[in-house]
Amino acid sequence: MATGDMAMIRRRRGFTLIELMIVVAIIAVLAAIAVPWYGQYTFRARRGDAQKMLVHIAQAQERFYTDYNHYPLTASSLGYNTNSPVSENGYYVLASLALPSATSAGQGYVATVKPQGTQTKDACGNLSIDNTGQKLPAPTDTAKNRNGSCW
Repeated sequence: MATGDMAMIRRRRGFTLIELMIVVAIIAVLAAIAVPWYGQYTFRARRGDAQKMLVHIAQAQERFYTDYNHYPLTASSLGYNTNSPVSENGYYVLASLALPSATSAGQGYVATVKPQGTQTKDACGNLSIDNTGQKLPAPTDTAKNRNGSCW
């Protein structure tokens, strides 16, 4: 082989600075797109913690109602150690067990959970369920559901 051929072989082995900068730019664009989507996904995944807690509270309320013919208004009556229990993974806390405005005492309830920690930035905010099974915020509430259906 001639020396000129060896020089051509050596030049073909590496990447140029321009090629490396193009790769870095492509990675940066992909990261800029992926990071916000990942944030929305994590909020939605953590929301399952609240949904699970609310469904458990609703089931406990119905069991209590079956036995005593009225709904309790304290979480301790449902078997929780405190009146402000925290969800299983700690992203939500029970904010209130209240009476709906149009019902008589003990004949209805609204259970509301409030996000805490990193979950407070979620667009859905507080989630609730009542004795009729209505879940709020509803999927049609576009002001609250900017990052996907809350329920």
